[in-house]
Amino acid sequence: MKSLDDTFQNRVARAAEAKQKALDKLKAKPAPDPETLAQRQAAAAAKQAKQEEQRAAKAAAAQQARAEKEAAQQARAEEEAAQRARETAAERAKPTPAELKAARDARYAARKNRKG
Repeated sequence: MKSLDDTFQNRVARAAEAKQKALDKLKAKPAPDPETLAQRQAAAAAKQAKQEEQRAAKAAAAQQARAEKEAAQQARAEEEAAQRARETAAERAKPTPAELKAARDARYAARKNRKG
């Protein structure tokens, strides 16, 4: 329940008092010790250096993985090219139907000549 003397001006005054108390409390807080501040900064710098080192290692590992993947793809492409070359050579070695007919006709003619 609201109290009867709870007016807008009273609420604004209480809010201002609370804000002022918070500011006073913040201002009363002692400044950080320079030695402690230096330690914090050194720890932050060390942490940042460690993170940069980890990022660099991760980037190097990713680069290595990409290089290995590219090498595998290149080897696969070369193998496929060699296989196509072998298949093409095998097809070229096959006699054409005209050559097969000519060879068959030559055998037939040779057999005819032997018989008579």
